[in-house]
Amino acid sequence: MGNGEIRVRGLAARAGGWSARHRWAAVGIWVLFVVLAMGAGSAAGRVDVKDSDQLSGETHTAARIIEDAGIDEPASETVLIQAKDGTLKATDAGFRAAVTEVVRAVRDTGRVTDVTSPYDTGTISRDGRSALVRFDMRGDADTAGERVEPVLKAVEGVQKDHGELRIAEIGGASMMKTFDDAFGDDFQKAELSAVPVALGILLIAFGALVAALLPVLLAITAIMATMGLMGVVSHVMPMSDTANSVMLLVGLAVGVDYCLFYLRREREERAAGRDARTALRIAAATSGRAIVVSGVTVCVAMAGMLFTGIAEFEAMGLASLMVVAVAMVGSVTVLPALLSLLGERVEKGRLPFLRRRSRRASGGSRFWSAVLDRVLARPVLSVLVATGALLAVAAPAVGMKTQNLTLDQEFGHSLPIVQTYDRVNEAFPGGSEPAEVVVKADDINAPEVKSALADFRERAISSGASRGPVEIKLHDAQDVALVYVPLVGGSDQDRAGASLDKLRDEVRPATLGKVDGVQAPISGQVAGSKDFNDQLVGSVLPVFAFVVAFAFLLMLLSFRSLTVALTSIVLNLLSVGAAYGILVAVFQHGWGASLVGAEGVGAIITWLPLFLFVILFGLSMDYHVFVVSRIREARLRGRSTPDAIRHGVVTTAGVVTSAAVIMVAVFAIFGTLSMQSMKQMGVGLAAAVLIDATIIRGVLLPAVMSLLGERNWYLPKWLHRLPDLTHDESPEAVTRGTQDARDSRDDEGERVGV
Repeated sequence: MGNGEIRVRGLAARAGGWSARHRWAAVGIWVLFVVLAMGAGSAAGRVDVKDSDQLSGETHTAARIIEDAGIDEPASETVLIQAKDGTLKATDAGFRAAVTEVVRAVRDTGRVTDVTSPYDTGTISRDGRSALVRFDMRGDADTAGERVEPVLKAVEGVQKDHGELRIAEIGGASMMKTFDDAFGDDFQKAELSAVPVALGILLIAFGALVAALLPVLLAITAIMATMGLMGVVSHVMPMSDTANSVMLLVGLAVGVDYCLFYLRREREERAAGRDARTALRIAAATSGRAIVVSGVTVCVAMAGMLFTGIAEFEAMGLASLMVVAVAMVGSVTVLPALLSLLGERVEKGRLPFLRRRSRRASGGSRFWSAVLDRVLARPVLSVLVATGALLAVAAPAVGMKTQNLTLDQEFGHSLPIVQTYDRVNEAFPGGSEPAEVVVKADDINAPEVKSALADFRERAISSGASRGPVEIKLHDAQDVALVYVPLVGGSDQDRAGASLDKLRDEVRPATLGKVDGVQAPISGQVAGSKDFNDQLVGSVLPVFAFVVAFAFLLMLLSFRSLTVALTSIVLNLLSVGAAYGILVAVFQHGWGASLVGAEGVGAIITWLPLFLFVILFGLSMDYHVFVVSRIREARLRGRSTPDAIRHGVVTTAGVVTSAAVIMVAVFAIFGTLSMQSMKQMGVGLAAAVLIDATIIRGVLLPAVMSLLGERNWYLPKWLHRLPDLTHDESPEAVTRGTQDARDSRDDEGERVGV
C-alpha cells in the first residue's frame, strides 16, 4: 500500500464540497425536508401494531379469532377478600357481609358490568380464607385505566369498614392506573433528560457552546424528520410506542456521534494550520466517509430485526434504520454547510476554564498515548489479558435464561398492587394471569361442542394443570367461547409453563381436539411468553447470520482488506458477549445488582438479547470504522503500520471517548427507570459501549493490528475483482483536489466564505 494514484473522491467528500459551496441551499433543503416529513407524518397519522400482530404461534391465532369475530374483550378486574389470620373463613357472616358490600359498592359506581360473587362462581381458596369478586370494566379495555378510579375508591371504602380483612383490587385497569401514576412520566423524563446530558458532555468536549449545540441540533432534527416518516411508513409496516422510544435512543446516539466525528476532524485540521476551505474538505473526505461506512453498516444491522417475523421487532428495526439513515445524510450534507456558514463563529460561547484542556486534547490523548505505549510494547500479553478478561466477563452468558418478566419481577414488591398480585397467586395459583383458551366452532352450542367444553374443564383440573375454577364465557353470536384456566405454578414461569404444556399436549387433544371443525388455540401471559420466546429462538440464527455476513461484506469493500473485515467481526462479537455476561451476572444472578439499583430476578427479558446484539453490533461499528479509517489514512500517507496504528488510535481517542461517554450517559439514564426490563436494557447498552470504547478499541484493536503488521491490509488475489469502495482520503490528496477545484471554478458566487 502507498499513496499511489489518487482515486475519485468519495460520495461524502462530494456531498460535503457541494454543501459548502451551496450552503444556504443545503440548509434550506434540510429544513424543508424536516418540515415536509413532519407535515406528511402528521397528515397521515400513525398506524400502530395490532395485538394480534405482536404475538406469534397459538397466541397469534387466538388473538386473530377474537379480532375477526369482533369481540371486544373488556378489562377484567378482581377484588381479593382475604382473612388476615386463620380464624375467619369465607363461610363466616362477617366475611359474607364484606363480599356483599364489595359487590354492591363496585356495582353502584356504574363503571362495571358482570359482577360475580365467589359464592356463585366457586372462587374461594382451598383453605377457605380467601375469595375473589370478579367483574369487567365498561368501555374500551385500552382506556379502562382512566375510568377505574371510582371503583378503586369504592373498594377502599369497604376495606376501611373491615379491618380484620384484606380487601384489595387487581386487574388490567387498576394495574394500568397504578403504573401510570407511579411510572407514567418515568420514560418521558429519561428521554427528555438525555438531551441536556449529551449537551453537557459536548460542552466539556468542545469547550464552546455553538460547537456543542451543532451535534444536538442535528440529532434532534433527524429525530423529528424520522418521527414524521414513521407516520407515513406505518401505513405499510405498523409502528409502536416502543419503536418510537428506541428510535429516539438510537437517533440521539448516532446523530451526536456522527457530528462529533466530523466537527472534531474539521477543528483538528484548522488547528494544524489549514485554511477553512481545506479543513472542511479534509473532514468531508475522511470523517465524512467514515460516517457513511458506519451509517450503512448500522442500517444493515438494524435491518436484521426485519428477519424476526415479530411485528414489534420489525417496527423497531425499521424506525432505527430510518433515523440512522437520516442522521447520516444530515451529517454529510447540512453539517458542512453550517460549518461553512459559521466559520470561526463555531468557537463562540467558549468556556474559559475549558480552553487549555481543549487545546491539549487537540494534540492527542496523553492517557491513551501512555496506554498505547504499553500495549504496543507487549502486544501478545495485551491480547491475552484483554481477551481473557472479556471471555471471563462473558462466561455467565452461557447460562442465560430468557422469559417475559412477571409483575413482581418487573416492579418489585414495594407497590401494594404487586403484593396483591402475590397474594392472589398464592391463594389461587395462576388466578391473576390465567391461560385463555379461544374456542371457535361452526356452532358453539352444538351438543358435541358443549360436551367437549365441559370435558375440557373437568380434565384441566383432574390432570393437575389447574386447581380451578375454570370459567367459560360464551359468545353465541360469534360462535366463540373463551375459557379461562388458572395455571398451577402461578407466577413461577417454569411450573406454569409445564401446566400450559399439559393443557396443550394432553388435555386439549383428548377433549376439544376430537371435535371436527373446532379451533382451540391457548393464549394468555404464560403462553404469550412461551410462543414469543420460541419465535425469537427460531429467528436468532437468521438474524445473526444476516447481520454478521453483511457487516463483514461492507467492511471488506470499504477497507479492501480481508483481515480488517475479519477482526472487526470478532472484536464486535467479543463486545456483545461481554455485555451478555454482565446482564446475566447482574440481573439473572443478582451479582452486584444493588450497585445499579436493580435486583436479581432470575431471568433476562425475552426480547433483550437479540435487540442488544443488533443495536450493539451496529453502534460499535461507529468506533471501529472511525479508528480503522484513521489508521488506514495514516498508512496511505506513508507511515509504517505500527506508526499508523499509534497515530490512528491516539488522534481518535478523544472523540471516541467523548462519543462513548455520551452514549454511556444516555443509556445509563434508562438504567435508572423503575422497570427491570428498562434497567436491563440501559445497563446492558451502557456496559457494552464502555467496554467497546476502552478495552476493544484502546487495547485489543491496536494490539491485534500490531501483531498482524502488514497482513492487516491482506486481500487475496481472487478477491481483487470485488468493487473498490475505497478512495484516497489523505489530506494531501484532498488538498490537491481543493487546488484543482479552485483552478476550475469560474463562478465566484460559489466561493466558500468563512
